Amino acid sequence: MSEPTLNPEHFQAPPQIDTLQRVAFAVGLLGLVGLLAGFATDSAQFYKSYLLGYVFVLGVPIGSLALLMVHHLSGGRWSLVLRRTFEASARTIPMMAVLFLPVILGIHDLYHWSHADAVAHDAILRHKAPYLNTTGFVIRAAGYFVVWSVLALMLSKWSAQQDTDPFPVERFNKIAGPGLLILSLTVTFASVDWVMSLDPHWFSTIFGLWFLMGMALTALAFSIVVAALLHNNANMARALSTDRFHDYGSLLFAFIMLWAYLAYSQFLIVWSANLPEEIPYYLRRFGDGWQIVTLVVVVGHFVLPWLLLLFRTTKRVTSRLVAVAAFMLVMRFLDVFWLIAPWVKQGAFGVHWMDVAAVCGVFGLWVGVFCHLLKGRALLPVGDPYLPEALADGH
Repeated sequence: MSEPTLNPEHFQAPPQIDTLQRVAFAVGLLGLVGLLAGFATDSAQFYKSYLLGYVFVLGVPIGSLALLMVHHLSGGRWSLVLRRTFEASARTIPMMAVLFLPVILGIHDLYHWSHADAVAHDAILRHKAPYLNTTGFVIRAAGYFVVWSVLALMLSKWSAQQDTDPFPVERFNKIAGPGLLILSLTVTFASVDWVMSLDPHWFSTIFGLWFLMGMALTALAFSIVVAALLHNNANMARALSTDRFHDYGSLLFAFIMLWAYLAYSQFLIVWSANLPEEIPYYLRRFGDGWQIVTLVVVVGHFVLPWLLLLFRTTKRVTSRLVAVAAFMLVMRFLDVFWLIAPWVKQGAFGVHWMDVAAVCGVFGLWVGVFCHLLKGRALLPVGDPYLPEALADGH
């Protein structure tokens, strides 16, 4: 591979990324303005809707960080092409730490266990109080974001250094190996704190892994959509070949299968045990209109994409794969809605306009910042010793 081909200037973001950034910031601004107006009229609903949008969007940078570390450990050529996408996404984690502040401010509107009188009259809450308390909630959240930010920024910093001063890729494994284990543990605890504790009487030992799998699926679906935009760069198109998109489709298929396996395993265990502290989780989602959402999640998040990705042409025709990936992003939000909304709404199924404003506001702002970070570096890690081989595979 000739040196000019690996010139960072040849791997700059195409104009489509600028367009996406402008649209994302515009949508984000409208969503945030709507949220502010909603906060002035109904602060309790604001916090509930904000949590929905926030948890969905957080899945992209955290899932990207997980995929980035898997890339460094596996050394896959498919992931090398997406490495800068994963890095730009993961570098938004400090911003997500700041955006977590409304969740802390709304802790009493969101979490039943945060009320002293509720704890005093509930034996289960008193038993869990050493862990489920406001001080612990805030301290743990700060710890999660510090750990995630350090992992993301260190890997990203080394990647940038490799462009100008190449070094063996094994250096990344010093962080990626233990980092993946630490990420899995911290995400498990974060899922308990931020989502499972919405119903402090319910628990599941599978929930953390299921939650992390959903984040990885969100990140992969988003990265496939971005890869289609980057394909407009002629040099990137060499690396983003039909075979490469086929790899992404196969991985998306595998992630959907694993997500479904974990979801069904949790359901089977809870339903067969039929314990009074566990079964209400599903009973609440099988009535009052929530059964419709449950059916849509089962069909849209698993059955339909599973059937589509069985066909080789779906994975090899870029436009079809991108359509499936974009659809999966919608299903990922619906899955987060299914996880959170029945707890925070405490009633029949319904969608509040602030639910839409929240996801538009947070996701729009996040995508705009992501595009800015993505444009700040070459789209491929030009100092990686395996890049020439990955580019050759693209022919």
